Amino acid sequence: MFDYHKTMETVELAKIFKALSNEQRLNLFKMLYQWNSEAEGEEYVCYDGVDRCFTKACCSLPLSRSTVSHHFKELQNAGLITVTRSGQCFCCKINQDAVQAIRDFLKAL
Repeated sequence: MFDYHKTMETVELAKIFKALSNEQRLNLFKMLYQWNSEAEGEEYVCYDGVDRCFTKACCSLPLSRSTVSHHFKELQNAGLITVTRSGQCFCCKINQDAVQAIRDFLKAL
């Protein structure tokens, strides 16, 4: 029987699903996830020069820089990514614990 009481896990999952309910943000997260997978073994995905993570995302999506920035912040607030800044470079890392929580939730259905 399912326990309907709010737990920290369900509150966090609700934040995650709310963040991913936006089509543009879902596409951005998918793109960042793929970039992280390609850079496996590196702590952060960080691009030099023109190919910085944020700049690459802006060039890859038909969105304004301010919209991409907003989506980065929403993904970060939901705990899906961490973003660090090194000079002018924004480095992103997918929170694998959040991805695993999504997988576990869907498997339990």
